Amino acid sequence: MNFLKLFNRIGLIAAHRGANSIAPENTLTALKKSIGYCDFIEIDVQLSKDFVPIIMHDDTLQRTSNVQEIEAFKSRKPYLVHDFTFEELSTLDYGSWFNKKHEPLLTLNDALEFIKDKHLYMNVEIKDMHNSFSDETVVSTVLKKIVDKDLQNQVLISSFRHEYLLMIKEKAPNIATAALVEDEHPNELIEYLKRLHVDAYNLNDELVDEKILAKLKKVGFFVNVYTVNDAVRAKELFDMGVNGIFTDFL
Repeated sequence: MNFLKLFNRIGLIAAHRGANSIAPENTLTALKKSIGYCDFIEIDVQLSKDFVPIIMHDDTLQRTSNVQEIEAFKSRKPYLVHDFTFEELSTLDYGSWFNKKHEPLLTLNDALEFIKDKHLYMNVEIKDMHNSFSDETVVSTVLKKIVDKDLQNQVLISSFRHEYLLMIKEKAPNIATAALVEDEHPNELIEYLKRLHVDAYNLNDELVDEKILAKLKKVGFFVNVYTVNDAVRAKELFDMGVNGIFTDFL
């Protein structure tokens, strides 16, 4: 089934960075533990120094790795992800901060292999990396992984950097895309989203407005809300017609 057909209903649950309340976020364990408890999984992708797409939310490594404990990396502050090669990133532990259990680095390649094997759907958020890599490099690198695995129908690509989304539609029009926003709506929202050729609008809960939601739905955009960790609020949003919510607590 195509990702957009999944959106033909409301009440969808997205595992925010995997099952991150019971496993280290954006790890293979977090993905595995979300199976059976969500409709699709959300992950974050960015590039290593040598252009390998890896799964990581923050643009620095301190919060979700043991980088500060590695003597060889002491001089590498502020530990920016894009300053480290894939080989260097692969030496770090991404789980002990959470539950004292070692977790290896998760790559986009491995995450895609996982959803292909398990027949799952995934929202791949491309982090804004325009200060480190060209838009062409970012988009082409991520798209190649998805296309090579023939997973165009199982993936939704979102980003706060909307230039990526326009490029994706030009290169792979069959891949679903979603504009990510926070704090405020773009001016002339409906026309803006049409110019981007996106399929969905992913916004933070504080921005939800029932009238705006109705307008978006009327013209055919799917709407998803992050990060919703309260069941009562989730029901309110679904009653309004929101398609899906991203949650930390499955």
